[in-house]
Amino acid sequence: MALHRPNAPPSRNGVGASCVVLPIGPWTRVIDFLPQRFPGVSMDTWLQRLHAGEVIDDQGQVLKPDAPYRAGLRVYYFRAVEVEPPIPFKATVLWQDDHLLVVDKPHFLPVMPSGKYLQETVLIRLKKALGLDALVPIHRIDRDTAGLVLFSKQAATRGAYQDLFRTRQVHKTYQCIAPWNPALPWPITRESRIAPAQHFMQQCEVDGVPNARTHIQVLDVHGPWARYTLHPITGQRHQLRVHMAALGLPLLGDGIYPTLTPEGVPDYTKPLQLLAQSIAFTDPLTCEVRQFHSQQQLKTWEGVERDFGR
Repeated sequence: MALHRPNAPPSRNGVGASCVVLPIGPWTRVIDFLPQRFPGVSMDTWLQRLHAGEVIDDQGQVLKPDAPYRAGLRVYYFRAVEVEPPIPFKATVLWQDDHLLVVDKPHFLPVMPSGKYLQETVLIRLKKALGLDALVPIHRIDRDTAGLVLFSKQAATRGAYQDLFRTRQVHKTYQCIAPWNPALPWPITRESRIAPAQHFMQQCEVDGVPNARTHIQVLDVHGPWARYTLHPITGQRHQLRVHMAALGLPLLGDGIYPTLTPEGVPDYTKPLQLLAQSIAFTDPLTCEVRQFHSQQQLKTWEGVERDFGR
């Protein structure tokens, strides 16, 4: 759920302000608190932001480096990324009306700002290109995954579309390429409980009441590989990747499951073979049936053999 941000300052260069509410504590200045709250951001970086007028309170006052600490104060700040290499792929707007925007995202391009990604994200690019400051994704897919993402253009009607996802009224179809195992009882419905793993990048299956369910069907087989259709009934983080890995069928090109590999320079020839292929729902405002299909594609079998081997 999005954090309510009263009196938030306007976006800058497409980027909305982040927010923190100052807790009760021993600090005498705001600058004493910020590096402790955000240990990944240095004192020098916070001082630069304060000197540049990029830290603001909920009354619109720019906070200076010597601004006194006051518990309960709502502080806004603008994130920046020192070095953000350009991502050489573009998302495509497939359809839009006054309330909804449907985007077809390539592999490697994040949906939302996070970590080292800010300007090179679908959201910020679209805000700047279309002048839609209120634009917000209704759901997300991983940076590694290609395919369809829905965005809300108006806060007033956003909840109606979010309710579709919350009440499982959106039908999503994915495709993937993964190892082939003819011994498994196809088609398969994988049902399990997914929870955070020890490393923050990963999820895992645990004992307990299932909270994740995926229908899996085989589309095509080519040597040691198969192309699958995945129908997620629920929407847990990394659900499809976790379920396929748990079956002993990790997705081709997956650097997180089953083994987390160090992040380096991305190899654009070997994207994760997972595609959010189609999405369908009844529009809550017009009662029209909406169905959209991605124009992105996974590797051909020739491409799999060339880039991944047999």
